[in-house]
Amino acid sequence: MLLRILAIVLLCGMVLTASSERAAAARFSGAYLVKICGVDAQGNEIAPGAHAACQSYISGIMDYHNMLRSMKMAPDINFCIPGSVTLNEVHLYVLEYLQRNPQHDAFVAAPAVLMGLYEKYPCGKRKK
Repeated sequence: MLLRILAIVLLCGMVLTASSERAAAARFSGAYLVKICGVDAQGNEIAPGAHAACQSYISGIMDYHNMLRSMKMAPDINFCIPGSVTLNEVHLYVLEYLQRNPQHDAFVAAPAVLMGLYEKYPCGKRKK
């Protein structure tokens, strides 16, 4: 629970201060998120224990987005993840999205995560 709260606080600060700026001072650039979310061919994490940080970051973005939506402040990039989808599935999809879109590597990861979740889980539309 504490990790989730910490991730949300970190995410809020990053999104509000540097969402489109280079991520030189940010802790979670796109490249860094790829590194900590990375898995090998068997699906095992590459960096031991890193999946907790990866999933906490992604979960914090999802929670923040849901909070904005509940306050009728959701951005145009609005995603709706079905309840049957596990955090592990979301983790693997975000990783795959970031690997396909290396233009996000040098920037704060939060907008890229939002774009990936929107691509996979758009509200009111069929998944690709």
